[in-house]
Amino acid sequence: MRGFSARRFFAIAKKEFIQIKRDKASFVLAFVAPFIMLMLFGYAVKMDIENVVIGILDMSNTLESREIIKKLQNTRYFKPDLFAQNQKEIDEWLDSGKIKAALIIPSNFSTKLKQKRSPQILFIVDGTDPTIAKTVFTSGILTIQNMYNQSILNKPFIDLRTRVKYNPSMKSELFTIPGLMGLIMQNITIILTAFAIVREREKGTIEQLIVTPIKSIELILGKLVPYIFLGFGDFLVALLFGVAWFKVPVRGSIFSLLLFGLEFVLCALMIGMLISFISKTQLQAMQLALLFLLPSVLLSGFMFPREAMPPVIRFLGNFVPLTYFLIILRGIVLKGVGVEQLWKEVLVLVFLGILLLLVSVKKFSKKLD
Repeated sequence: MRGFSARRFFAIAKKEFIQIKRDKASFVLAFVAPFIMLMLFGYAVKMDIENVVIGILDMSNTLESREIIKKLQNTRYFKPDLFAQNQKEIDEWLDSGKIKAALIIPSNFSTKLKQKRSPQILFIVDGTDPTIAKTVFTSGILTIQNMYNQSILNKPFIDLRTRVKYNPSMKSELFTIPGLMGLIMQNITIILTAFAIVREREKGTIEQLIVTPIKSIELILGKLVPYIFLGFGDFLVALLFGVAWFKVPVRGSIFSLLLFGLEFVLCALMIGMLISFISKTQLQAMQLALLFLLPSVLLSGFMFPREAMPPVIRFLGNFVPLTYFLIILRGIVLKGVGVEQLWKEVLVLVFLGILLLLVSVKKFSKKLD
């Protein structure tokens, strides 16, 4: 057996450096990816909840009731900019996610204060996201109540009642498990399809497809069919396991949940297919897939509340399909709402799916590079 040769060792190392230099796309990704990840993680990973949007139903409409609303506006926790006309409007805003909490002041609020009686104020919190809900309770409304009592009445006359909707016990698993369903489905489908075309290019079998009369749209849709079944099957497995093992209730329509789940599968598959068309090698496909998947965990609101993110980071999350599917999932599973509250997110997913399909068709060219 021959001994270690420094000459052969340096020859192999030189060869690898040359290969890396030739693969410019992977070389650039290796240095760009850490910068992108650091910027996204640095700004998106933020647990401080501020400016929680709340709805106000002021049935008293007096100086005293306006004073307590003003106290809310003077804190950094709440943003009481939406004023409802009735309880139904408050419920609709909570169902659609337009507001995270609601303050309801009764019509006899001012009268009871003047009579030295304890008026009741109802504070409703959307418990879908326990992080936001707990912040509202611990750092928000109790502080505001004390401020109001001390500055206006000098004694605690206000009887503050709280109610948590959708997730009364504020269990974190009821928030994370539906999100995991969407995240798992996205990751598996994108990774599988990211190798669909690039694998054939590396094996040389793409040449056989190029000489046939097949069209780009036919190739793309034909490639997607098996992965649609795989992706949707993964979603069903995750859904059944979440319901049976983690006891996550599905309060809305199962049919709507499955239909919109299929819609998201198609959208995620198109992302993977586009990555496959862009990539020259399977290594590049994996790098690009990870470059999309890791930020999507943060930007979509899966782990951290989007309300706590800077406007620029929150804006970037609008281009991630998972952002909208998580709203749909948690809306149907936890809130029991239907398409009348989720139609905007459904339409955005449809739009993104069609856009990705058109870009993929244009990107694919029946020519060898």
